[in-house]
Amino acid sequence: MSAKPSVAVAILAAVLSLAGCGGGGSSSPAVVVANPAQFSATDVVLGTGAAATAGKTATVTYTGWLYSDTAPNHKGTQFDSGTFSFTLGQNQVVPGFEQGVLGMMVGGQRTVLIPSSLGYGASGSGSRIPPNAGLVFDIALTAVQ
Repeated sequence: MSAKPSVAVAILAAVLSLAGCGGGGSSSPAVVVANPAQFSATDVVLGTGAAATAGKTATVTYTGWLYSDTAPNHKGTQFDSGTFSFTLGQNQVVPGFEQGVLGMMVGGQRTVLIPSSLGYGASGSGSRIPPNAGLVFDIALTAVQ
């Protein structure tokens, strides 16, 4: 009979070790889809160079996060970052991103909150942006041509 307690302890230890590592299930946290109430653009740094206007090519450096009601500054899971150029008014980016860049001046930095209706909408984008997700971007305008 003294063997039963040690078996129970071994089973308990195994269960606790599995619980500590997630039990072998998916390690990705659950994504809670949220949206800002409306589009907003907040200048963090005002630029002094050329203005980003329709028809111009803007070069930006950006970081994008899924919008979160609970994360600091609404920056949930980061999904992308980089540098690229696009022509304003040519539908080359989601509407909210373009609205966020319009009117910026080179050297400026802006934080943009985008509801899903101005982002990827009901379709989402790949595995990183779920359907109906709001987005947050930090955008720096580095050139306008």
